[in-house]
Amino acid sequence: MVTPRTSTRDRIIAAASKLFYSEGVRSVSVDAVAEKAGVTKRTLYYHFSSKDELVAAYLDDRDLPNLVLFKRWFDETEGDVGKKMQAIFDNLARATKSPKWKGCGFLRTAAELANLPGHPAVKVGMRHKKKVEAWLAEQFATDDSIREPPRLARQIVLLMNGSFALVMLHRDPAYMESAGNAARTLVDAARR
Repeated sequence: MVTPRTSTRDRIIAAASKLFYSEGVRSVSVDAVAEKAGVTKRTLYYHFSSKDELVAAYLDDRDLPNLVLFKRWFDETEGDVGKKMQAIFDNLARATKSPKWKGCGFLRTAAELANLPGHPAVKVGMRHKKKVEAWLAEQFATDDSIREPPRLARQIVLLMNGSFALVMLHRDPAYMESAGNAARTLVDAARR
């Protein structure tokens, strides 16, 4: 059996992901990423023109897996859309109990780069959050009894991101569980 080789670019992104997520984007140097990836700094800069580009690639690499996970949790849950929404929050609450959980990488990076609103990584984070909101609106639109799916999706995204922040501050998954209950209540209230 042949094991597929990981490209140098992928190795760099994987190393950056581990370091940036665990330590933060500002505190990790390009030298540290190159060392963890097993490449020279020159090789890293061959693949990424700047640290800013590398930080954006780190978040871009997280985008699809996060959406796929949300979709899987949603699809695996029996019941109506409200129950499926609550299941996403319940699964997130379980994930936050892990000692490896450091918060939402998109929100943490945006907070670190708050004074740089045009930063490429901030733009990637904005795009990701908009994709989640659009996906939620699509799910709500499949239920003819739900009024204003885009409005409901925005409310759920507010609950989700607020609970990410509170769980990170307090290290208490109960905030995520409470947000899941509130999400289900919002879905029920949005029915005609």
